[in-house]
Amino acid sequence: MEKIFTSLLFLLHYVMVSSAMTQTNTTTDQLALLSLLSQIISDPFHFLDESWSPTTCVCNWVGVTCDSRHQRVNSLNISNMALIGRIPQDFGNLSFIASLDLGRNNFHGNLPHEMARLHWIKFLDLSFNNFRGEVPSWFGFLHQLQVLCLKNKSFTGPLPSSFFNISKLEMLNLAFNSLEGHIPVSLSNASRLERLDLSGNFHQGNIPKEIGNLHNLNWLAIQYNQLTGSAPLTVFNISRIEVIAFTGNSLSGNLPNGLCNGPMADHEIQVGAGAPQNYTWVRRCNGLLILKGLHLSKNKPHGRMPTSLSNCSQLQTLSLSYNEFDGLINSEIGRLSNLQFLYLGFNHFKGEIPKEVNNLVELEKLDLLVNSFSGLHDMEIFNISGLRIIDLSLNNLSGSLPPNIDSILPNIEELYLANITNLVGTIPNSISNCSKLIILELSVNQLTSLIPNSLGYLTHLQLLNLAVNNLTCDSSLSFLTSLTYRRNLTVLDISFKPLNGMLQPSIGNLSTSLIRFYANSCKVKRRIPNDFWNLSSLLDLDLSENRLAGSITTTIGNLRNIQHFSFSNNELIGFSRDHICKLQHLGAVYLGQNQLSGSLPNCLGNITSLREIHLGSNELSSNIPSSLWNLEDIMVLDLSSNNMVGSLPPEIGNLKAANLIDLSMNQFSNGITIEIGGLRNLANISLRHKKLQGAIPDSMSNMIGLYFLDLSHNNISRIIPKSMEKLQNLKYFNVSVNKLYGEIPSGGLFKNLSSHFFIYNEALCGSSRFSVPPCPTLSMHKSNRKRLLVQFLLLGLAILFVPIIFLFLWIRYRRGKRAPQQADSLSTITRERISYYELLQATDALSQSNLIGSGSFGSIYKGVLRSATAIAVKVFNLQLDAAFKSFDMEC
Repeated sequence: MEKIFTSLLFLLHYVMVSSAMTQTNTTTDQLALLSLLSQIISDPFHFLDESWSPTTCVCNWVGVTCDSRHQRVNSLNISNMALIGRIPQDFGNLSFIASLDLGRNNFHGNLPHEMARLHWIKFLDLSFNNFRGEVPSWFGFLHQLQVLCLKNKSFTGPLPSSFFNISKLEMLNLAFNSLEGHIPVSLSNASRLERLDLSGNFHQGNIPKEIGNLHNLNWLAIQYNQLTGSAPLTVFNISRIEVIAFTGNSLSGNLPNGLCNGPMADHEIQVGAGAPQNYTWVRRCNGLLILKGLHLSKNKPHGRMPTSLSNCSQLQTLSLSYNEFDGLINSEIGRLSNLQFLYLGFNHFKGEIPKEVNNLVELEKLDLLVNSFSGLHDMEIFNISGLRIIDLSLNNLSGSLPPNIDSILPNIEELYLANITNLVGTIPNSISNCSKLIILELSVNQLTSLIPNSLGYLTHLQLLNLAVNNLTCDSSLSFLTSLTYRRNLTVLDISFKPLNGMLQPSIGNLSTSLIRFYANSCKVKRRIPNDFWNLSSLLDLDLSENRLAGSITTTIGNLRNIQHFSFSNNELIGFSRDHICKLQHLGAVYLGQNQLSGSLPNCLGNITSLREIHLGSNELSSNIPSSLWNLEDIMVLDLSSNNMVGSLPPEIGNLKAANLIDLSMNQFSNGITIEIGGLRNLANISLRHKKLQGAIPDSMSNMIGLYFLDLSHNNISRIIPKSMEKLQNLKYFNVSVNKLYGEIPSGGLFKNLSSHFFIYNEALCGSSRFSVPPCPTLSMHKSNRKRLLVQFLLLGLAILFVPIIFLFLWIRYRRGKRAPQQADSLSTITRERISYYELLQATDALSQSNLIGSGSFGSIYKGVLRSATAIAVKVFNLQLDAAFKSFDMEC
């Protein structure tokens, strides 16, 4: 009896102690989660703030699961709740937690080191947050961890080798971060690893061959890194692997010749001088008998596609596009009976497309784009019921579209046959029975005959491209009418076809989803119907190079989403000036080569989205509206060949982003403002055939991006600034037909310029290769003496004239008269220094028409200074030694 009583007391004590411990431990978990809640600054859907209450048992909180024995938190899933906050240090107190999912939120900051105390954790998902810093090495202490997902777009630094000390790790996802450096060899220690994804980082170097020791690996993805060398043969020896994805690196070499050949001993040899691109493999590969996906696109491997690939009987996706493969596609490819997706585009494959493709009964997508396939294009080989997408564009195939295309491709959704070398014939009416067709791309071919109106029966059609063919249509363009009410149509391109018709009002009934419409160079004529402007969803519109006439009406304002439109090279005579300003998303406007007249709308500068304005070759007049100079993001401004007037204001310097400005062939006058020198990004500027005056501003030497500068056919005077020599990018500099004088600079870009860029100026001089006279110099290296002689000459003139002037003034004074203005002017001139270039300009470069007389040692020329003062200039012949004596005697 006493023993029973003692046992009952002991049991009661155990229960009370256990209850107290459970209560204490539960409180610890609750405090840790409340600490997390305090760090969450945004819970927009109120998932937590209405549930996580201290008055409620933590095991009943949203996202929380407790174990039944200890009532401890062993699972927390608050993923995809749009939470914003940080992870507190107390989070490490959740010592019983086995599963933690915080993915798809906006947690930020660094992960606290205290999380290393989560020793029982098996599943950890922190993906799609905004954590910062390097990947913590303390993850290596979580020895029970089986799944770790840090797909995050934010972690930096190298991949810690401690990760691979986690012996139980089965899945590691570090995709789309900013990790760098080499992939550590120690990853082979994680022998249980089944899935490894390091895609979207900056890893460099080779793929370590030790990866072949991960015998349980079934998914290996290291896409879009900076890996080099060749893919190690050991990867292809992992018998359980189902997916190999190395897309988007710089891997080179050949593919192993023995892929999927079954169990064999591996053996690798290196051919050549040891460079990675010279690696090749013999037929020794353990086989990839259960391989389902091989993704090697966008690398640099070369050579032929191994025929042994046909032994990969489970293969569903083969992606080898954007590489350097060549040669023929072997007929053995037809043995891949489970293949669903075949991507071989952008290589150098040649020969005929093997007819055994028809055996790929599960094929859904076939991409052979941009190769050198040749021979007869026979659509019959693609008679595969499940085939949804075919792209044969840019190959050397010949043939035509079969009349029974609907029975050959009953489920086709996307058909790309653009730029086939010899695709001829017509578009069969039966194509309208391909009821699932979404995209029909037939551009740049030799198709003929009428565009079938039956295209209008393709109710799911989203893109139709018939550009650059020899297709025709009736004068009413009825096939466009047949496409009306096709509500899914978003892109329509019928460019470069001799349609010779008129747009009908029914065109306004095209899909309201239409965002791109191209009909340039179609010989479409007459007026644009008002209904056309009902296509309010248009983003891009091109009707250039047609015969459209009349005006663009006020209803253009309906295109409120338009970003780009082109009506260039038509016969339009006007457009609604104010209504065009309603197009607040407009980025580029092409209205050049029309007959537009009048002035530009003042509100044009209010369209801040504008990046390109092309209005050249019209009949526009008046000033450029001042608001136009407020378009600080404008990149192209072309107002050439109009009748614009006014001057170039200082505000032109606001166009800091401009790359091209063409204001040539207008009536602008006055000078070139110095503010133009602030356009450092400007590459092309043409101001030719205007009435510009004044000098070339020295500030233009600051336009470091300048490539093309045309100032020809103006009235620009003075000298060419020598500072222009420092414009290293300038290749075209034309100042012909102006009034420039002085020396043509000889350095920098001027070393390579032709003489015709400087013809028909007043008094340019310099190197003989510019076909101008040499600038006057002293013979026998006496250039310094020349300047001294000129100074003496001017001084002599001053000594001669000053007494005469004073005598004249004295006589006038005695007579009680005022000195004439001319004397004052002359007196002033005699006290001033006159430059050599002023003397040249005053005497028309010492022209024969100004020659007064000649003597034994020189000649005398008459001239008129800018102040209207008449002068006489004696020029000594310094080739004669006696000229120096004459100079000394006279001066």
